[in-house]
Amino acid sequence: MRCSVIGATGYSGAELARILLGHPYVSVKSLTTRQNNPESIRNYIPAIPKSSGARLEPFNFNRVSENSDVVFLALPHTAAAKLAGKFLRKGKLVIDISADFRLKHAADYKKWYGFKHPAPRLLKGAVYGLPEVYRDKIQNAKLIANPGCYPTGCLLALKPLIAEKLIDFSNIVVDAKSGASGAGRKLSEATQFCEVDENFGAYKVNRHQHTPEMEQELRHIARSAVKITFVPHLLPVLRGILTTVYAFKKKKVSKAQIFSSFHKAYGREPFVRVLEESSFPTLRHVQGTNFCDIGVEVDSATGRVIVISAIDNLIKGASGQAVQNMNICLGFPEDAGLTICP
Repeated sequence: MRCSVIGATGYSGAELARILLGHPYVSVKSLTTRQNNPESIRNYIPAIPKSSGARLEPFNFNRVSENSDVVFLALPHTAAAKLAGKFLRKGKLVIDISADFRLKHAADYKKWYGFKHPAPRLLKGAVYGLPEVYRDKIQNAKLIANPGCYPTGCLLALKPLIAEKLIDFSNIVVDAKSGASGAGRKLSEATQFCEVDENFGAYKVNRHQHTPEMEQELRHIARSAVKITFVPHLLPVLRGILTTVYAFKKKKVSKAQIFSSFHKAYGREPFVRVLEESSFPTLRHVQGTNFCDIGVEVDSATGRVIVISAIDNLIKGASGQAVQNMNICLGFPEDAGLTICP
């Protein structure tokens, strides 16, 4: 299958291009940039082999449309929404890595992202690309909304507990820490080396734009309202997200039921690894991979359930998950192109 990456010079776009260039079932046709005078692709993806003919080029809709079956949109928010419809009308499979199609209600974009959605009619048909929840729908999708990095870690940590109604839905705390690459390549004072190095702090407390995405998807799993308190933090590391979720189990729910729910939910999942009891994930074990590692503990004294998940924000939290979605949609082995670490 022929594929193209629109916006291949951002962190997620470059990671996506790297994975696709090593994918056994696709041919990369276009890697585009908004720069008029594109640099060498190796300035963004140093690991590309010398034999690769990949190059960066200015975006040209007609060229991409003619030479692609699959189009990945790795663009800033709002930019993807303006292009997706054009590619869909050309019969392309569109996988969007931005937030432009994750939320189902256009009004939420004005509230949380500060813009009026330019293509609200496409929201209903977009499939949320979390394979562990929506695999059946992804198989027949035309427009896939790749999940955010924070929501991926949160949703995978909570899905078994929510699906089996083992916890109190009204008292859930999501405490997450992300590497600096989660903010993207765009220059920002908050993510400069001198601000991040030897530092650690929370940001956007109670107002992060991923909050409605998490609650929307938890509500879908639960079939009822779920409210969370979400506090994100910035770690002085390049990549990875460690998420710690706190919830209270229902009174008659046993510790064995809690652990069983995770093994039942993820026993056959290719990219979710549930750790042994009293073992907990670290960023080092998932960096450079498409895995989500999960550790679980139950405090018998308080009835509190503690779930810790770890992902690479650029892979399972973005580009790797996008490729996983493509594999499912096109009938490739789900782990195609995703089994080798960089």
